[in-house]
Amino acid sequence: MLTTHSHEDHNNIKAVGGPSAGSGPFLIQGPGEYEVKGVYVKGIPSFHDEETGENTIYIIEVEDLKICHLGDLGQKELTEEQVEGIGEIDVLMIPVGGVYTISSKEALKVMSQIEPKVTIPMHYALPKLKSKLEGVDNFLKTLGIKSVVPEEKLIIKKKDMSGEEAKVVVLQP
Repeated sequence: MLTTHSHEDHNNIKAVGGPSAGSGPFLIQGPGEYEVKGVYVKGIPSFHDEETGENTIYIIEVEDLKICHLGDLGQKELTEEQVEGIGEIDVLMIPVGGVYTISSKEALKVMSQIEPKVTIPMHYALPKLKSKLEGVDNFLKTLGIKSVVPEEKLIIKKKDMSGEEAKVVVLQP
């Protein structure tokens, strides 16, 4: 289990457990390098925003895929050191809703720094969500995409990604 930051509205570590005492998931709560059951995880420090502090970007390497989860990134762009630490990415999960995280326009800048093969927007407005975030449509419009049919399930294999153009996938909530 990965924790990008410790805000109560995003984090409920106490509720996660296993069938018996001490059998819960391996918990990663910040920068560093970890390996658990053949999955390599690297946490890179970043900022959530100027008011609320730190965030951790996670790079997850599994089955020849490199996945980058930016968490609640609030930086308008990545530093050279962060880009170098992130490296070449297959799948990028990026916040696009603004309000304590990056906006659609800032997300576009960060995407251009990373150049992933697949981008999955996250942290945006949903119908019953009480937070006043921008919708995913703002992000798609910024990219020049008129609409995307949300997918219920996404299966990605490295062998299927060679030579493919970069794409954006919206997942059903």
